[in-house]
Amino acid sequence: MARPKPWEVDDELWAAVEPLLPKVERRTRYPGRKRHPDRLVFQGILFVLHTGIGWEHLPQELGFGSGMTCWRRLAEWAEASVWAPLHEVLLAKLRSANALDFSRTAMDGSHIRAFKGGSKTGRSPVDRGRPGSKHHLITDAIGIPLAATLTGGNRNDVTQPIPLLQAVPPVRGKRGRPRRRPDVVLADRGYYHDKYRRLVRGLRVKPLIARRGTEHGSGLGTQHWIAERAFAHLHWFRRLRIRWDVRDDIHEAFLSLGCALICWRRLSRLARDTPAQ
Repeated sequence: MARPKPWEVDDELWAAVEPLLPKVERRTRYPGRKRHPDRLVFQGILFVLHTGIGWEHLPQELGFGSGMTCWRRLAEWAEASVWAPLHEVLLAKLRSANALDFSRTAMDGSHIRAFKGGSKTGRSPVDRGRPGSKHHLITDAIGIPLAATLTGGNRNDVTQPIPLLQAVPPVRGKRGRPRRRPDVVLADRGYYHDKYRRLVRGLRVKPLIARRGTEHGSGLGTQHWIAERAFAHLHWFRRLRIRWDVRDDIHEAFLSLGCALICWRRLSRLARDTPAQ
């Protein structure tokens, strides 16, 4: 049996996505061309996310619709705030399966090139001042992405702990109040600043951040590496390795969708590994 392509949407994933999509009623008078099926268009969006191909080069023989159709649908769904709720739903499923660990989290940032510029870009200090953006990511204790944000490439990591912690959604899946704040947050030296450490503590989160000016070997790297691994998984989606989209909301939609797909893979692996009752 041939292995399914990563952009092929199975019934279980579609059952999670479809209820979140806005319903579009077709006009009774002058209806025009029939709307391309959402499921096929979603697969076209996933094809672009996985391969990094330009919208205009999306192969028509795949049946996903034109690249412009997929781009418009992605923009429409981003405006309707589809992807963050999808990520939240999948996080709740993971927590329900005891596959989410809030005992500690790790955060990190990663520069990407932004060839076409646009909002949330800046002169990258690690790329000779070329236009760039930066992905900021916070994961749970085993590397599941809890939230990801986008800033200009010149934004310092030290300013991001509070926005990242505030971006973590309230995760349901168990009885009682949703879980939103971790017990501990791990970060490297780029995040060390007394002001922001106080702000993190104000959210009732303990910061474990390597102190600037000290020698390496604090031991935090043995736990913080999960954030670097999560970036490796996230940037496996080729569309996220380089920012080609001028509109920041389109790139942020891809970013949220990538986080949601990582959660979905984890859920699928748990389902395969769990023996049938």
